[in-house]
Amino acid sequence: MRASRFLRRAATLSALWLAGAAAAQDAAPTACRVKGLKHEVLCGHVTRALDPAQPGGTTVTVHYVVVPAAARHKRADPIFFFAGGPGQSAIALAGSVLPLFQRLNNRRDLVFIDQRGTGRSAPLACDAEDELPLAQRFDAERGRQRLAACLASLRKLPHGDLRQYTTSIAMADADAVRAALGASQINLVGGSYGTRAALDYLRQFPSHVRRIVLDGVAPPDMVLPASMGQDVEAALARLFTDCEQEPSCQARHPRLRAHWQGLLSAAPRPASVVDPLDGRPATVRIDVDLLANAVRGPLYAPGLAAALPFAIDEAAAGRYGALVGLAGVLGGGPRTTRLFEGLHFSVVCAEDAPDAAAPPPSGLGAVYLRPYAALCRDWPRGSVPPAFRDLPTSQVPVLAFSGTLDPVTPPRHGERVVKALGPRARHVVVPNAGHGVMAIGCTRELLYRFIDADDEAQALAVDAGCLAHLPRPPAFEPPRPGPSLAGAVR
Repeated sequence: MRASRFLRRAATLSALWLAGAAAAQDAAPTACRVKGLKHEVLCGHVTRALDPAQPGGTTVTVHYVVVPAAARHKRADPIFFFAGGPGQSAIALAGSVLPLFQRLNNRRDLVFIDQRGTGRSAPLACDAEDELPLAQRFDAERGRQRLAACLASLRKLPHGDLRQYTTSIAMADADAVRAALGASQINLVGGSYGTRAALDYLRQFPSHVRRIVLDGVAPPDMVLPASMGQDVEAALARLFTDCEQEPSCQARHPRLRAHWQGLLSAAPRPASVVDPLDGRPATVRIDVDLLANAVRGPLYAPGLAAALPFAIDEAAAGRYGALVGLAGVLGGGPRTTRLFEGLHFSVVCAEDAPDAAAPPPSGLGAVYLRPYAALCRDWPRGSVPPAFRDLPTSQVPVLAFSGTLDPVTPPRHGERVVKALGPRARHVVVPNAGHGVMAIGCTRELLYRFIDADDEAQALAVDAGCLAHLPRPPAFEPPRPGPSLAGAVR
């Protein structure tokens, strides 16, 4: 008995010591400088168990940045921004996102968390492809081999149990940040995959949520690779229809649909192009993977999609330079917006695996699914809670945005989510907008009024009429040489 009491007391003291050590590690955030942000901010971190079921085991450090409110007497409910991907670093995006929340930042702190697996938080990074020759960057099979090699290297990391990087675990981390900051309630803003994160935070911690903004709704049951094909094909068909209804576009590109189908039918085939990054000539294999990504990337942004009619017709004439240039829109990119592919596949393989009983997708859906299916066969899959795909009725106001031209999170997803969330959720569909509308026109003012309103009914009644008449950018046409002026000047 005496020995048993001693052991229990020792265990209690040990637990208290461990808790004190963790608290010391998770001290208040301190002043720091962050690339992309002009002014000094606060940097902090929380120490979390890699595996929540083993609190005494390996830990990961989840980093966050607080952009303090400008006002002396600030509001107690900060804004948490959840990045997209999955696989983007929220801290790396802070500089580009901050202007959208400038007015809100007068009275509210802004919080950017690097989700575990991204940025500074136990990063799961694969080798970048920026320096590879053009032909290798667009070689789908080589890309799959690269990711398989990355998987092997990630599993050797101290934090390499890839089953521990699901959305639900990450949202428990986010709530630990909330607790560390002493906020009883927070406002959630998510873009793309960040909307899934926000929805799961609401599911797990409803009492800690005050308001939610969802930009480009990606519900937890969308089965990303399969739905992507359906949504990209719908956006591409809309592009063709809009071109047919625009006289100048129809006049210049009268056979756009036929040319696109002809490109798919002729693939694979070699083509001589110029590398848009270094200007060197190269020979690339134009296969369906390249074609599918060549349209998917620019469709995210209507301004880029405006170049697709020209690029498709050029390719149909054997000139693939414009299409190859557009194909790189989603690839690589600057380091500030890189995708941490280890986290990306850890989330998608665990949460978006298609139902084995479901019929396989066809068309572009089969193309987009192929690399995921191949890689997810070997990728360690985390456990997804049974309730993860259930959408709760929201007891707090939710404002969701969708763009009608969005090729990955179009209005059909937002409509279903808002209906499930109930009467406190509102869906704003923005005509001729692509993927993400927070940076468009008056949207930042809507965000301010929605979050800042003290009254919930007033928040949901914000006037979105300023977004009702957004035009689609006209089809791009390169400058054509005019008549020679030689000899015209005397």
